[in-house]
Amino acid sequence: MAEIPLLSHRSRSAPLAWRDGEPISALKFLSDVRALSERLPPAGHVLNVCADRYRFAVGLAACLVGGRATLLPPTHTPEVIRQVAVFAPDAVCLTDDARCAIDLPKVYSDADSQAPVTPWEVPAIDARQLAAIVFTSGSTGVPVPHRKTWGRLAACVRRGAERLGLLDGRLHALVGTVPPQHMYGFESTVLLPLQSGNSFAAERPLFPADVAAVLAAAPRPRALISTPVHLRALLATDIELPGVDLIVSATAPLTAEMAATAERRFHAELVEIYGSTETGQIATRRTAATDRWRLWPGVSLDEGDGPTFARGGHLEQRTALCDVVESVGADEFLLHGRMEDMVNIAGKRSSFAYLNHQLNAVPGVVDGAFFLRAGENLAATGVARLAAAVVAPTLTASTLTERLRERIDSAFLPRPLIFVERLPRNSTGKLPRQALEALIAEKG
Repeated sequence: MAEIPLLSHRSRSAPLAWRDGEPISALKFLSDVRALSERLPPAGHVLNVCADRYRFAVGLAACLVGGRATLLPPTHTPEVIRQVAVFAPDAVCLTDDARCAIDLPKVYSDADSQAPVTPWEVPAIDARQLAAIVFTSGSTGVPVPHRKTWGRLAACVRRGAERLGLLDGRLHALVGTVPPQHMYGFESTVLLPLQSGNSFAAERPLFPADVAAVLAAAPRPRALISTPVHLRALLATDIELPGVDLIVSATAPLTAEMAATAERRFHAELVEIYGSTETGQIATRRTAATDRWRLWPGVSLDEGDGPTFARGGHLEQRTALCDVVESVGADEFLLHGRMEDMVNIAGKRSSFAYLNHQLNAVPGVVDGAFFLRAGENLAATGVARLAAAVVAPTLTASTLTERLRERIDSAFLPRPLIFVERLPRNSTGKLPRQALEALIAEKG
C-alpha cells in the first residue's frame, strides 16, 4: 500500500505559512492538525468554508489524517448546500466565521489557538484515500461530484511545482488571490506548498492595495497566484507593486499583450495554467512568448469527431475537455476556445472569447462581457441576439457601439448594451449566466 507524506521536503521549524508577515512553522501546523482532527466528529464528509488559507489547510489535513473527505461545491448558496446535504447526509461544516449561516452542523476552526505541541512526525496518507470531492454546477442545476484521491492530487501538484520552477531548493512564499475552495486555488495555493516544501500566505487579498500589502509582507522569493480579473485590476492601479519572482494565472486565458504587460510591471515571468475541475491542472504556457500549451508529463490527448479527451498521468480517468483544442505535437496543443464559446448569427461565426477581447480593447472600457440571452436563440425569428454588459463610465452607448462597429461585424453588435458599475463576477472572476440574466431583468 503506497503512502505519501502530508508534507514534503520540510524541517519542523521551516515556515509553512505566513500571516501578517509572521511565519507559522510546520510543527505548529501539525500540532493544529492533530488538535482539530480530534475535535471533528467521525463523519465521512466535511464542508471546509474557512476563508483564512491557513485554517483551510489545517482543516484539509485534519480530514486527511482522520480518513474524511473534504467537500468543495461551486458555491455556498442555500440550494447548493441543500443538495450537498442530500449527497452527504453526514456532512459537517468547518468554518472560521462566527456568523456563518450555512445550514449544517458546524465545527469552528481554532487554528490560531495554542494547540499542544506534538512530536515531530509527518503523517503518511494512503495514496488511494479519497481526499476531496469537488463539484461542478451541472447542466440540470444539481452539483456533479468529482472524486479526487490523495495520490493523484499530490502527483499533479508536484508536477506543477516542477514546471513552475518551485523545486529549486529555495523557500518560495505563495500569495493567492483565488479562494482555496476553488480547484485552482486548492491545488496551487494549498496542496502545492504542502507537497513542494514551499510556503503560502494565509490571507486572501482581493483589492490592489491589499494584494500589494500581502506581497510586501511575504519574504522573497515570492509568487503571485492570481486570475485575469485580479491581474487586470492590479495593472490598472497606480499603486506601487512589490516585486515578485513568478506570476501564475488561471481560470480564463490571457492575451499575449496582457501577459507581456504584467511581466514588465512585475519584472517577472508569467505562466498560465490550463485545467478544469474535472481534470485538475494539465498544462502550462508562458503566454507572452508562445500560444502553445505544454502538457504535464504522462498526460495525453485523444482527439476525434466529438470532444477531446485527456488521459494518463495524474488523471483519475479518461476525461472529456470542455474546450476546442488542436494538438501540435506529442505534448503541445493550441486552445481555440470553449465548445459552448462559439456563436453563429445569420450564418456568421465568431466566439465569445474574440468578442470579449474586442470589447475590452475599446479605450474607456474597464470591464465587459458578451452573452447570449436565455430564450433568444432561434425562437420565433430564427435569429439569435447577443447582449453585453459593460463597465465604461466615460463612454455613452452610441459611442461604444460605433467603436465596436469598427472592430466586429454588425451582426454581433449587442442588443441590449447594458452599462453597470461593476460586473457580477464571482470569486474567481467568472460571470455566472444567472447573474447576467439578473442584470437584464434589473435594467429592463
